Amino acid sequence: MHWLWAIIVGFVLGLLAKAILPGKQHSPLWLLTIFGMIGAILGNVIAESLGIAETRGIDWGRHALQIVAALIVVGLGEMLYMAVRGGKKQRA
Repeated sequence: MHWLWAIIVGFVLGLLAKAILPGKQHSPLWLLTIFGMIGAILGNVIAESLGIAETRGIDWGRHALQIVAALIVVGLGEMLYMAVRGGKKQRA
């Protein structure tokens, strides 16, 4: 069940990051989901290091850190994706 939740959370975070970032992102949905999963993991690690990973009620701080991390990962991942994709188009 943990993997299913990781995929769902990654998908949602990837889509949120895509919607928030300016411009058009060209990464496919499966890659956005992976970027979102990485963002969730990084956000959890940062929240744990700050001591806010688990609080009473909704973990707003942890969720905010996950979104910020997903924004960074999607932004950087998009740049890498376009660099690799652009390089492949030039060779063809």
